[in-house]
Amino acid sequence: MTGHGSRAGDPAGDGRKAPPKPFAIQPGQRQVRSFVLRQGRFTEAQQRAFDESWPRFGLDFEPGKPSGQPRDFDVVFGRSAPRILEIGFGNGEALRYSARHDPARDHIGIEVHAPGVGRLLNALAQDDARNVRLYHRDAVEVLEHDVADASLDEIRIYFPDPWHKKRHHKRRLVNPAFAALLVRKLAPGGRLHLATDWQDYAEQMWDVLDATPGIANRAGPRGSVERPAWRPQTHFETRGQKLGHGVWDLLYDRG
Repeated sequence: MTGHGSRAGDPAGDGRKAPPKPFAIQPGQRQVRSFVLRQGRFTEAQQRAFDESWPRFGLDFEPGKPSGQPRDFDVVFGRSAPRILEIGFGNGEALRYSARHDPARDHIGIEVHAPGVGRLLNALAQDDARNVRLYHRDAVEVLEHDVADASLDEIRIYFPDPWHKKRHHKRRLVNPAFAALLVRKLAPGGRLHLATDWQDYAEQMWDVLDATPGIANRAGPRGSVERPAWRPQTHFETRGQKLGHGVWDLLYDRG
């Protein structure tokens, strides 16, 4: 998808072409997803980011590619190094920070919301980053088809949508099937790091992950840790803590 936005339609009628939907559409099937696309306005700067920086930092997902043929990330990055995958990187603050402060490891980011991808593309170009590649795609599809089993040094999921209404809990990203998929992709000794500011979601994460074979909670059952140095504190998080809101960081180690 060189020039990611160049092959999409122009619904706004003003020359900006938002990228195509970041998931496969199965005719006649209605899938429950962990996200709803609320793209908002796709700006000229974000369009330029896709046009100019996607060929350098973007990874095109090939719909219909069979599983069992994962992407060769050694070729992508031009080296063999430990790799971190961040799922749902939002505007990319944490991913950008990690790439700058941990150059010995390669960073792969997945995000479905095009404006956030565009913002991070601009930031990576500004940094002249060499150790980051991005997907604009549903994480489940990328994990199932592009990422080899036991290949990741770390997986990070920071502040996933809590879907706080009970009828929407089925949309939450962290569920038993997804947890098992994550464990498959982690290398032995690898790490899973999650963060949430929603206590009810932290409880569900413990329910699911503490019971998932192959990983162990570093802090013990239903335990959390202080925010690790590798996860920068966001302005939103700082504001929430001043209001008395909690934040839970969960670390799990792959056996």
